[in-house]
Order: sequence, then structure tokens, then C-alpha cells
Amino acid sequence: MNFSTVKVNDLDVFYRESGSDDNPVFLLLHGFPTASHMFRNLMPILENNFHVIAPDFIGFGQSAAPDHTKFQYTFENLTNYVEGFLKALSIDKFYLYVFDYGAPIGFELAVRHPESILGIVSQNGNIYQEGLGSKWESRKVYWNHPTAELRKSYKSAFSPETIIGQYTGGEKAGSVSPDGYTLDIHYTESPDYAERQSDLIFDYQNNVKKYPRFQKYVRDYQPELIAAWGKNDPSFVYQGAEAFQKDDKNAEIHLLDGGHFVLESHWRKIGQLILNKWA
Repeated sequence: MNFSTVKVNDLDVFYRESGSDDNPVFLLLHGFPTASHMFRNLMPILENNFHVIAPDFIGFGQSAAPDHTKFQYTFENLTNYVEGFLKALSIDKFYLYVFDYGAPIGFELAVRHPESILGIVSQNGNIYQEGLGSKWESRKVYWNHPTAELRKSYKSAFSPETIIGQYTGGEKAGSVSPDGYTLDIHYTESPDYAERQSDLIFDYQNNVKKYPRFQKYVRDYQPELIAAWGKNDPSFVYQGAEAFQKDDKNAEIHLLDGGHFVLESHWRKIGQLILNKWA
């Protein structure tokens, strides 16, 4: 595996990659609160058949993290940087793996460049109202009435206890390594972390508004799609996986016995689903 950075609009984008340049690209897009290290177990499974590339979004992991007063932390802007990343690496066709925050970014890329998408894996990467768990009701209150008090209250999402709970909730005891959440907790200690992430929590409302746009892409293009979903996820509930089937005749649904970070416990299973379909 190799680790590199590339300049996109004068900001460093960190990425990890493995596999031969001669193989089709598999682009892995992480979510919150993690970064490309979430794919550390999956990449070795895919590298013999794909050129696997996993960037860290701006403000995450090892990529540049400009102060929130100097950079617009919106999903539209993060997408623009991933788009610029692909252009910098001359990638014009790819398989797409999306998780959590990676879903609105990845599906926006698919809408912009439908000819580029070879297939999609959605791991708890939601684009349907049906997939929004109960916590999103309170988020809607915040979006409609964005007070300083509510913004401050959502900073609890960055606490070590919350992050560990995101990893271990819905999983069998002892099935999730501490490596991933320990590194994520370390990243929360970086300067301005809570403010830039708070900007993204507020902006998530625009992803929900784009759900019909993403669904239209799925209906119009019928991509080969695997929904590999931790069925015990309280954030993006499993009905979001099942909803793909109403729009995409090429969608296959796999509800796995895990939580939001189901890749931590089921990377072998998810890797095999991918190889079975596209290798």
C-alpha cells in the first residue's frame, strides 16, 4: 500500500492506494468521524483485482484542514475537492464505495459524471428519507432554528464516548478493533475540529434536499449497486438500503448483523460481495 498527497486548489489531499494501475479504479469514500483508514482491512482484499484509492476529505484525517473561517465546510465544496482530486490523478472511470458522509459526495459525483461510474457499493450510505433514523428529527429542528445553543449541543457528537458508541453499537462484543475509533478520537483533538465539523452538521440539510436528485440518477442510470448495510445502525436505518430496490433493478441488498461501522466487523464479507460481483 502506498500513501501520498496531491495538491487540489493549493490544498493537500492525502490518499492511500494499492493495486495495479492496469486494473479498474475503486474509489473509497469515508464518512464521519473517520477517514481513509476505515478501509485498511478492505483494501488488501480488493487490491489484486482493482486499483484501490481512498482519499481523506478536506478537514479529515491527514488532508489539509483550513480554519472554518477561511474555508467553506459544505458537502458541495468537499465534493468539488474530490472531483478535483480525481482530475489531478486523471481518473475518469471508477467503481464507487460510499459510507455515511461519503454517500452525498459520491452520489453527487455520479450525478455530475454518470458516464464515470462502473458500479456502486453503499455501506450505510443513505439517499432516502426512509433511511433516516430518529435522531434526524432533532437535527431538522436545528436546521430550521440554528441557535448557538443547539450548535454547541451537537458538539457532543465529537466526544470519545459518542465515537466509540458509533463503532461498537449494534456489534457483537469484542468484534470491533479499537484501532479505528482511537485514531478518530485523536483527530478530534486537532485545532478547529469541532467548528468545521459543526459546519458540516448544519450543512447536512442540503444533502437531504438533494435526495430526489440522487434518486433520479439511480432511476435513470440503473447502476450495478450493492447495498451492504449494518442492519443495527440507528443513524441510517436499514430501510434506506431496501429503498434502493424501488428505483434500481440492478440493486442487491445485504443486511449484515452489525452497526453503523459494519465494515469493522464484516470487511471480509463485504470484500467478497464486491469480488463476487465485479472481479
